[in-house]
Amino acid sequence: MHVAEAGDGPPLLLLHGFPQHWWAWRKVIPGLAEHYRVICPDLRGAGWTDAPPNCYTSEQLVADVMALLDEMRLEKVDILGYDWGGMVGFRVCLAHPDRVRRFVVLAAPHPYPDLHLRALLYIWRVWPMFAVAMPGLGRRLLQSGRLPRWLMTSDTSDPAVFSPDDLDAFVSRLKDPARAAAGSELYRSFILAEAKRSSAGAYRGTRLTTPTLSLYGTVLYGNTNQSVTQPEILGGYEDYADDLTQEHVPGTGYYIAEERPDVVVRRTLEFLSAR
Repeated sequence: MHVAEAGDGPPLLLLHGFPQHWWAWRKVIPGLAEHYRVICPDLRGAGWTDAPPNCYTSEQLVADVMALLDEMRLEKVDILGYDWGGMVGFRVCLAHPDRVRRFVVLAAPHPYPDLHLRALLYIWRVWPMFAVAMPGLGRRLLQSGRLPRWLMTSDTSDPAVFSPDDLDAFVSRLKDPARAAAGSELYRSFILAEAKRSSAGAYRGTRLTTPTLSLYGTVLYGNTNQSVTQPEILGGYEDYADDLTQEHVPGTGYYIAEERPDVVVRRTLEFLSAR
Protein backbone atom coordinates (compact mmCIF):
# COMPACT_ATOMS: atom_id res chain seq x y z
CA MET A 1 0.00 0.00 0.00
CA HIS A 2 1.37 3.36 -1.07
CA VAL A 3 0.94 6.16 1.49
CA ALA A 4 1.62 9.90 1.27
CA GLU A 5 2.05 11.81 4.54
CA ALA A 6 2.31 15.42 5.66
CA GLY A 7 2.30 17.35 8.92
CA ASP A 8 2.48 16.43 12.58
CA GLY A 9 -0.10 15.98 15.29
CA PRO A 10 -3.07 13.66 15.79
CA PRO A 11 -3.48 11.19 12.90
CA LEU A 12 -6.04 12.05 10.21
CA LEU A 13 -6.66 9.36 7.59
CA LEU A 14 -7.81 10.55 4.15
CA LEU A 15 -9.57 7.99 1.91
CA HIS A 16 -9.87 9.07 -1.74
CA GLY A 17 -12.60 8.43 -4.32
CA PHE A 18 -12.83 7.13 -7.88
CA PRO A 19 -11.20 7.40 -10.39
CA GLN A 20 -8.56 9.08 -8.27
CA HIS A 21 -5.80 8.33 -5.78
CA TRP A 22 -4.04 10.24 -3.00
CA TRP A 23 -3.47 13.27 -5.28
CA ALA A 24 -7.20 13.99 -4.97
CA TRP A 25 -6.37 15.60 -1.62
CA ARG A 26 -3.65 17.95 -2.92
CA LYS A 27 -5.72 21.10 -2.28
CA VAL A 28 -6.66 20.27 1.32
CA ILE A 29 -3.45 18.63 2.55
CA PRO A 30 -1.59 21.91 3.31
CA GLY A 31 -4.38 23.33 5.49
CA LEU A 32 -5.02 20.07 7.32
CA ALA A 33 -1.32 19.33 7.80
CA GLU A 34 -0.92 22.49 9.87
CA HIS A 35 -2.88 20.74 12.62
CA TYR A 36 -2.76 16.98 11.91
CA ARG A 37 -0.53 14.19 10.74
CA VAL A 38 -2.28 13.68 7.41
CA ILE A 39 -2.11 10.11 6.07
CA CYS A 40 -3.25 9.59 2.48
CA PRO A 41 -3.14 5.97 1.28
CA ASP A 42 -3.84 4.80 -2.22
CA LEU A 43 -6.59 2.27 -1.65
CA ARG A 44 -6.50 -1.23 -3.14
CA GLY A 45 -6.17 -1.09 -6.92
CA ALA A 46 -5.61 2.67 -7.08
CA GLY A 47 -2.58 4.90 -7.56
CA TRP A 48 0.62 3.09 -6.64
CA THR A 49 -0.89 0.46 -4.34
CA ASP A 50 -1.05 -3.14 -5.55
CA ALA A 51 -3.93 -3.95 -7.91
CA PRO A 52 -4.85 -7.62 -7.46
CA PRO A 53 -7.58 -8.97 -9.79
CA ASN A 54 -10.07 -9.64 -6.98
CA CYS A 55 -10.88 -9.11 -3.27
CA TYR A 56 -12.65 -5.76 -3.55
CA THR A 57 -15.42 -6.60 -1.11
CA SER A 58 -16.50 -4.40 1.78
CA GLU A 59 -14.91 -6.77 4.29
CA GLN A 60 -11.56 -6.78 2.48
CA LEU A 61 -11.42 -3.02 1.98
CA VAL A 62 -12.12 -2.49 5.68
CA ALA A 63 -9.46 -5.07 6.51
CA ASP A 64 -6.99 -3.16 4.32
CA VAL A 65 -7.57 0.03 6.31
CA MET A 66 -7.26 -1.76 9.63
CA ALA A 67 -4.05 -3.47 8.53
CA LEU A 68 -2.63 -0.05 7.60
CA LEU A 69 -3.52 1.38 11.02
CA ASP A 70 -1.96 -1.63 12.73
CA GLU A 71 1.19 -1.41 10.60
CA MET A 72 1.52 2.30 11.43
CA ARG A 73 0.73 1.57 15.11
CA LEU A 74 -2.24 3.94 15.16
CA GLU A 75 -4.73 3.00 17.84
CA LYS A 76 -7.30 5.65 16.96
CA VAL A 77 -7.68 8.09 14.06
CA ASP A 78 -9.99 10.68 12.60
CA ILE A 79 -11.11 9.90 9.05
CA LEU A 80 -11.95 12.11 6.08
CA GLY A 81 -13.41 10.06 3.24
CA TYR A 82 -14.73 10.87 -0.20
CA ASP A 83 -16.90 8.89 -2.66
CA TRP A 84 -16.09 5.16 -2.31
CA GLY A 85 -13.43 6.08 0.25
CA GLY A 86 -16.29 7.60 2.23
CA MET A 87 -18.25 4.38 1.87
CA VAL A 88 -15.25 2.46 3.22
CA GLY A 89 -15.04 5.00 6.04
CA PHE A 90 -18.63 4.34 7.06
CA ARG A 91 -17.96 0.59 7.12
CA VAL A 92 -14.83 1.09 9.23
CA CYS A 93 -16.86 3.14 11.72
CA LEU A 94 -19.49 0.40 11.95
CA ALA A 95 -17.06 -2.51 12.22
CA HIS A 96 -14.39 -0.86 14.42
CA PRO A 97 -15.93 2.11 16.26
CA ASP A 98 -13.18 1.95 18.86
CA ARG A 99 -10.59 2.88 16.20
CA VAL A 100 -12.29 6.04 14.84
CA ARG A 101 -12.71 9.22 16.87
CA ARG A 102 -14.59 11.40 14.35
CA PHE A 103 -15.55 10.98 10.70
CA VAL A 104 -16.01 13.55 7.92
CA VAL A 105 -17.47 12.25 4.66
CA LEU A 106 -17.77 13.98 1.29
CA ALA A 107 -20.30 12.99 -1.38
CA ALA A 108 -20.84 9.44 -0.17
CA PRO A 109 -24.07 7.70 0.84
CA HIS A 110 -24.66 6.59 4.42
CA PRO A 111 -25.56 2.90 4.97
CA TYR A 112 -29.23 3.51 5.84
CA PRO A 113 -30.91 4.96 2.72
CA ASP A 114 -34.63 5.39 2.39
CA LEU A 115 -36.20 4.15 -0.84
CA HIS A 116 -37.45 7.61 -1.78
CA LEU A 117 -39.42 7.95 -5.03
CA ARG A 118 -37.60 11.19 -5.85
CA ALA A 119 -34.34 9.23 -6.03
CA LEU A 120 -35.68 7.54 -9.17
CA LEU A 121 -35.21 10.87 -10.97
CA TYR A 122 -31.44 10.36 -10.72
CA ILE A 123 -31.20 6.71 -11.77
CA TRP A 124 -30.33 7.66 -15.33
CA ARG A 125 -27.28 9.52 -14.08
CA VAL A 126 -25.57 6.42 -12.72
CA TRP A 127 -25.28 4.57 -16.03
CA PRO A 128 -21.45 4.85 -15.90
CA MET A 129 -21.46 2.74 -12.72
CA PHE A 130 -23.11 -0.15 -14.52
CA ALA A 131 -20.94 0.28 -17.61
CA VAL A 132 -17.73 0.25 -15.56
CA ALA A 133 -18.90 -2.82 -13.63
CA MET A 134 -19.39 -4.91 -16.78
CA PRO A 135 -16.64 -7.54 -17.22
CA GLY A 136 -14.38 -6.68 -20.12
CA LEU A 137 -16.21 -3.53 -21.15
CA GLY A 138 -15.50 -1.75 -17.87
CA ARG A 139 -11.78 -2.40 -18.11
CA ARG A 140 -11.66 -1.08 -21.68
CA LEU A 141 -13.65 2.04 -20.81
CA LEU A 142 -11.34 2.88 -17.93
CA GLN A 143 -8.15 2.05 -19.80
CA SER A 144 -9.11 4.30 -22.72
CA GLY A 145 -9.12 7.30 -20.40
CA ARG A 146 -12.14 9.01 -21.96
CA LEU A 147 -14.70 7.87 -19.40
CA PRO A 148 -12.54 8.73 -16.34
CA ARG A 149 -11.94 12.22 -17.75
CA TRP A 150 -15.66 12.67 -18.36
CA LEU A 151 -16.50 11.47 -14.84
CA MET A 152 -14.20 14.04 -13.28
CA THR A 153 -15.28 17.00 -15.40
CA SER A 154 -19.02 16.41 -15.86
CA ASP A 155 -20.03 16.58 -12.19
CA THR A 156 -18.23 19.78 -11.22
CA SER A 157 -19.58 23.31 -11.12
CA ASP A 158 -16.45 24.30 -13.06
CA PRO A 159 -14.46 21.65 -14.96
CA ALA A 160 -11.45 23.98 -14.88
CA VAL A 161 -10.84 22.94 -11.26
CA PHE A 162 -8.97 20.01 -12.83
CA SER A 163 -5.87 21.12 -14.69
CA PRO A 164 -4.75 19.00 -17.67
CA ASP A 165 -1.84 17.78 -15.54
CA ASP A 166 -4.20 16.75 -12.73
CA LEU A 167 -6.41 14.79 -15.11
CA ASP A 168 -3.36 13.11 -16.60
CA ALA A 169 -2.11 12.21 -13.12
CA PHE A 170 -5.30 10.24 -12.47
CA VAL A 171 -6.01 8.83 -15.91
CA SER A 172 -2.45 7.68 -16.57
CA ARG A 173 -2.61 5.15 -13.73
CA LEU A 174 -5.66 3.52 -15.34
CA LYS A 175 -3.78 2.85 -18.56
CA ASP A 176 -2.31 -0.12 -16.70
CA PRO A 177 -4.65 -3.04 -17.62
CA ALA A 178 -4.44 -4.41 -14.07
CA ARG A 179 -5.60 -1.11 -12.56
CA ALA A 180 -8.37 -0.68 -15.11
CA ALA A 181 -9.55 -4.22 -14.34
CA ALA A 182 -9.32 -3.45 -10.61
CA GLY A 183 -11.56 -0.40 -11.08
CA SER A 184 -14.16 -2.51 -12.83
CA GLU A 185 -14.00 -5.16 -10.11
CA LEU A 186 -14.32 -2.45 -7.45
CA TYR A 187 -17.63 -1.37 -8.95
CA ARG A 188 -18.92 -4.93 -9.22
CA SER A 189 -17.85 -6.21 -5.81
CA PHE A 190 -18.11 -3.10 -3.65
CA ILE A 191 -19.83 0.00 -5.00
CA LEU A 192 -22.84 -1.62 -6.67
CA ALA A 193 -22.91 -4.52 -4.22
CA GLU A 194 -23.01 -2.15 -1.25
CA ALA A 195 -25.70 -0.01 -2.88
CA LYS A 196 -27.82 -3.13 -3.17
CA ARG A 197 -27.08 -4.25 0.39
CA SER A 198 -27.80 -0.84 1.88
CA SER A 199 -31.01 -0.40 -0.08
CA ALA A 200 -32.16 -3.81 1.13
CA GLY A 201 -31.65 -2.71 4.75
CA ALA A 202 -28.62 -4.90 5.45
CA TYR A 203 -27.14 -2.33 7.85
CA ARG A 204 -30.28 -1.54 9.83
CA GLY A 205 -29.19 -3.97 12.48
CA THR A 206 -26.12 -1.81 13.12
CA ARG A 207 -25.66 1.59 14.77
CA LEU A 208 -23.35 4.43 13.75
CA THR A 209 -21.91 5.70 17.02
CA THR A 210 -19.03 7.69 15.53
CA PRO A 211 -19.73 11.45 15.40
CA THR A 212 -20.06 12.12 11.67
CA LEU A 213 -20.24 15.19 9.42
CA SER A 214 -21.45 14.65 5.85
CA LEU A 215 -20.84 17.36 3.25
CA TYR A 216 -22.60 17.11 -0.09
CA GLY A 217 -22.79 19.23 -3.22
CA THR A 218 -25.45 19.73 -5.86
CA VAL A 219 -26.66 17.09 -8.29
CA LEU A 220 -25.53 18.33 -11.70
CA TYR A 221 -26.90 17.27 -15.07
CA GLY A 222 -23.63 16.88 -16.94
CA ASN A 223 -21.98 20.00 -18.35
CA THR A 224 -25.23 21.98 -18.35
CA ASN A 225 -26.68 24.80 -16.31
CA GLN A 226 -29.32 22.52 -14.80
CA SER A 227 -28.90 21.43 -11.22
CA VAL A 228 -31.01 20.34 -8.30
CA THR A 229 -30.52 19.80 -4.61
CA GLN A 230 -32.85 17.35 -2.88
CA PRO A 231 -31.66 16.80 0.70
CA GLU A 232 -34.76 14.73 1.52
CA ILE A 233 -33.39 11.78 -0.48
CA LEU A 234 -30.39 11.72 1.88
CA GLY A 235 -32.50 10.71 4.89
CA GLY A 236 -33.09 7.34 6.49
CA TYR A 237 -30.26 7.47 9.01
CA GLU A 238 -32.19 9.15 11.80
CA ASP A 239 -33.00 5.97 13.75
CA TYR A 240 -29.57 4.41 13.26
CA ALA A 241 -27.00 7.15 13.94
CA ASP A 242 -26.15 8.80 17.26
CA ASP A 243 -24.59 11.94 15.79
CA LEU A 244 -24.73 12.47 12.01
CA THR A 245 -24.96 15.99 10.58
CA GLN A 246 -25.47 16.66 6.87
CA GLU A 247 -24.53 19.98 5.27
CA HIS A 248 -24.96 21.21 1.72
CA VAL A 249 -22.00 23.06 0.18
CA PRO A 250 -23.48 25.56 -2.31
CA GLY A 251 -21.82 26.10 -5.64
CA THR A 252 -20.24 22.66 -5.81
CA GLY A 253 -20.84 19.45 -7.67
CA TYR A 254 -19.51 16.05 -6.72
CA TYR A 255 -15.80 16.87 -6.30
CA ILE A 256 -16.12 19.09 -3.26
CA ALA A 257 -12.46 18.90 -2.20
CA GLU A 258 -11.44 20.07 -5.68
CA GLU A 259 -14.03 22.84 -5.96
CA ARG A 260 -14.14 24.21 -2.40
CA PRO A 261 -11.05 23.03 -0.54
CA ASP A 262 -11.40 26.05 1.74
CA VAL A 263 -14.79 24.82 2.96
CA VAL A 264 -13.57 21.25 3.37
CA VAL A 265 -10.55 22.35 5.41
CA ARG A 266 -12.52 24.78 7.55
CA ARG A 267 -15.43 22.46 8.34
CA THR A 268 -13.16 19.48 8.90
CA LEU A 269 -11.01 21.38 11.38
CA GLU A 270 -14.07 22.77 13.16
CA PHE A 271 -15.74 19.39 13.40
CA LEU A 272 -12.67 17.45 14.48
CA SER A 273 -11.85 20.01 17.17
CA ALA A 274 -15.35 19.82 18.67
CA ARG A 275 -15.69 18.03 22.01
